[in-house]
Amino acid sequence: MTTQSPLMAPLAVGATFSFRKTMTVAEQAMFTGISGNLGPLYVDARAAAKAGAAGMVSFELAVSALSTTCLNRLGGPDRRIGAIALTFMAPVIVGESVQASAEITAIEGDDAVCKISCINSGTGEEIIAGTARLVPFAAKG
Repeated sequence: MTTQSPLMAPLAVGATFSFRKTMTVAEQAMFTGISGNLGPLYVDARAAAKAGAAGMVSFELAVSALSTTCLNRLGGPDRRIGAIALTFMAPVIVGESVQASAEITAIEGDDAVCKISCINSGTGEEIIAGTARLVPFAAKG
């Protein structure tokens, strides 16, 4: 059995949180500016269509960022992401909605090990799967 610090937000194995959002053109433009990524799949609908996409492809990291909302709610105000591993199984087209979810699967001291999943709300297809470790804010390494 691991012991949690009484000064930190409590963690519970099995706790879950979900968040749903539509990936918009405005967010796509903002992420282009933030990342500097001008890949044609992400910024040119004609190039994306030529590659076989139904429209511009949402940035994978922008889509996966929805899961950080879930992780934040599970970890509380005094934990941050210490590690994250993601697999991107399918693209999301700008304009599609995604439901991100996270679940605490283990507690190790003050850390929470979480499972992450993002589902295309329109098709029900899992598009992102992964794991994350939430650590105390001040933790290093």
